[in-house]
Amino acid sequence: MIKVQVRSNESLEAALRRFKRQCNYSGIFRLVKAHTWHEKRSDKRRRERRERLRTIQKSTRKNDPNAVRPKHLARRRPARTGPPRS
Repeated sequence: MIKVQVRSNESLEAALRRFKRQCNYSGIFRLVKAHTWHEKRSDKRRRERRERLRTIQKSTRKNDPNAVRPKHLARRRPARTGPPRS
């Protein structure tokens, strides 16, 4: 069970955002969505196999030092700290 206590000087919206984030991380939304409809056993096995393969491929890409990273995932350079440009 997920509990969120509203901190002092915290708005209700911020506490609600924390609650939603905790629900996402714990997987509650995915469980509710999965149990909304009946899923055939063969479909469930097929989906779980796809998820396993996706996880393996993702970890392989992450741990491969020779992999070419997409531009949007590349590390960004630190911001300039020198004097402002004229």
